[in-house]
Amino acid sequence: MKVFILVALCLGVQCIGPEQVHIAFYTSPWDISVSWITFEDADSSLTYGTSTSSMQNLSGTTNTWHFGGITRHSHVVILKDLKPSKQYYYQIESRVFNFRTLPADLTTYKVCVFGDLGVYNGRSTQSIINNGIAGKFDFIVHIGDLAYDLHSNNGKLGDQYMNTLEPVISKIPYMVIAGNHENDNVNFTNFKNRFVMPPTGSDDNQFYSIDIGPVHWVGLSTEYYGFLEQYGNQSIFTQFDWLTENLEAANKNRGAVPWIAMYQHRPFYCSVEEGADCTLYENVILRHGALGIPGLEQEYIKNSVDIGFAGHMHAYERMWPVADLKYYKEEDAYHNPVAPVYILTGSAGCHSSGMKFSPIPMPWSAHRSDDYGYTVMTVANMTHIHFEQISIDKNGGVIDSVWVSKDIGHLHTEEMRMGKKGNAFY
Repeated sequence: MKVFILVALCLGVQCIGPEQVHIAFYTSPWDISVSWITFEDADSSLTYGTSTSSMQNLSGTTNTWHFGGITRHSHVVILKDLKPSKQYYYQIESRVFNFRTLPADLTTYKVCVFGDLGVYNGRSTQSIINNGIAGKFDFIVHIGDLAYDLHSNNGKLGDQYMNTLEPVISKIPYMVIAGNHENDNVNFTNFKNRFVMPPTGSDDNQFYSIDIGPVHWVGLSTEYYGFLEQYGNQSIFTQFDWLTENLEAANKNRGAVPWIAMYQHRPFYCSVEEGADCTLYENVILRHGALGIPGLEQEYIKNSVDIGFAGHMHAYERMWPVADLKYYKEEDAYHNPVAPVYILTGSAGCHSSGMKFSPIPMPWSAHRSDDYGYTVMTVANMTHIHFEQISIDKNGGVIDSVWVSKDIGHLHTEEMRMGKKGNAFY
């Protein structure tokens, strides 16, 4: 069977046919959103099925938006109640794509996690595309700073970035969260109009959650804090109110979904020299809150969050378990951790060079590297998760790996931390 994929023809800014095709998880691993852009008005419809000879038609919605004098039409179709472990084909006009759904038994899967990937100097791009197409991971989590920047050159750089990644993100789900570089000075218009993430009841796609196997995934916006003066604080409170209810519900469901993994753009902790060890005023507000604005770290601690990913600083760093400015460094620190385990993975390749670390490693820093690369997280079962840092500088070699494990029913608590030797940063 031959499947022909026709590339959209672009003349100037006017493109003929669909482009920037990508998929994402919607309400479950078997509900998939298919999104694409056209530069002329077109139907939001596609055909799909488990073979190219037997496909059904499905219509979606169109959102027309304007930026920098260019009109774009964002289309989305939701494929619902897909069957596990099935190859699906979908056709948008003359372009044919395919993806494979996750298995019914979602005990084991792999995720590619990174932040800060641009068009220029995108060192990890080809590796991510190649390995994603080859099935080395099942979906992607991009924790902010896309394209550098989606809105540059009237949004054309964002178009270029999405078309570059299209071979992989049309095949495996691409889950994104906004970073500071998504601020286009019109309240993240490019980000909001290009992506469809799991619904929350809000009209904002910058925070959401989804259960995938034994992991409750939560994506949050730290940019509500970073751009507080520009856009006000209402989004901070909306997200926080949603988060408290979301984590409360997730904790009640720990028997079925034992792990909670958060991802956000700005980190709570790091030892990157330019980040002032992540102790700048904006980081303090993000972690602890101020002047009536709620911080996020206490919610992570109170709700026994297991894993926290961040980017923003262009390096890789794995922390010892950390809670409220104390770290817990022991031989078995990653088994039944007594605090969240944070991983900084912002070295995928942005337009600027890599950041420098503080001259002497901070004592709470378990491993750090300024190599370009990305993280692969393997969910092994209900009790074990494996992390590997892939180095582009080392030809795709693994430069750091660690197992995080916990017994059934383990939740970290303040009482548990009081029984351990907690070391203060400063």
